[in-house]
Amino acid sequence: MGFRRASIYKSAAELRQMVAPGLVTAAGLDAVRNSIRPGITPLELDAIAEAAIIAAGGVSNFQMVPGYSHTLCISVNADVVHGIPSSRPLEPGDIVSVDGGADVAGWSGDSAFTVVVPDPSRPELVAARQHLSDVTEGSLWAGIARLACARHLNEVGDAVQGYVEANPAPGRDEPYGILTDYIGHGIGRSMHEEPPVFNYRVRQKGPEVKPGLVVAIEPMVVAGDIDTFTQDDEWTVTTEDGSDASHWEHSVAVHSGGIWVLTAVDGGAAKLAPLGVVPVPIP
Repeated sequence: MGFRRASIYKSAAELRQMVAPGLVTAAGLDAVRNSIRPGITPLELDAIAEAAIIAAGGVSNFQMVPGYSHTLCISVNADVVHGIPSSRPLEPGDIVSVDGGADVAGWSGDSAFTVVVPDPSRPELVAARQHLSDVTEGSLWAGIARLACARHLNEVGDAVQGYVEANPAPGRDEPYGILTDYIGHGIGRSMHEEPPVFNYRVRQKGPEVKPGLVVAIEPMVVAGDIDTFTQDDEWTVTTEDGSDASHWEHSVAVHSGGIWVLTAVDGGAAKLAPLGVVPVPIP
């Protein structure tokens, strides 16, 4: 007898179970977003996130990853993803990507955002880094909007890449780079599940988009070349050329009535409205 492969599609009851961890994840990241300022350390932000997640009734699912003991990954400047929170204070002008998740009753949420620490003395640097973050965020929402009407999952990557290509840095013809070594994923009982979610065009169609599909879409975009290396800490992923990086992510559920962004308090309504998509709460 062969092994039965678990379905990537969740039941209506299981989708309802994923609402709470999404909201707790959002609460943890909102607490961090409101605390970022020059002089605060990533370790202090990590403690803020952990306290907020616990207060909201969850636990950190990042701490469930073997070998990792923090609530967040915080990646600064040329670090793209998986940055271990450090004691180095954030400086004015830093571009900071924050990735975190929560577990509630055995179900996971996962989300990330990027901010630029204000620096009035270097407006051009801040503007360049903010544009990179804005394009990355825009590509995320373009991918989410495509999921709302897609027949197959890999249409998401086409939308993400199309948005990035259409929005190069000011004064540049070449678009920003999209990392290909790191992609999004399914999410549910575990933080990382099948299927893979590409942030770029691929030839395969991918699985069918239908009720029960829950994915974490997470474009990782860099100002320069997409080649990266892993630091000696065996976690932090950094651009080879030292160029800036941005990372945005949301967990999104497809259900019988439409889509719902689990890690956005409003289900993604505000960001999806300009794209003509109205998210529908999970019944």
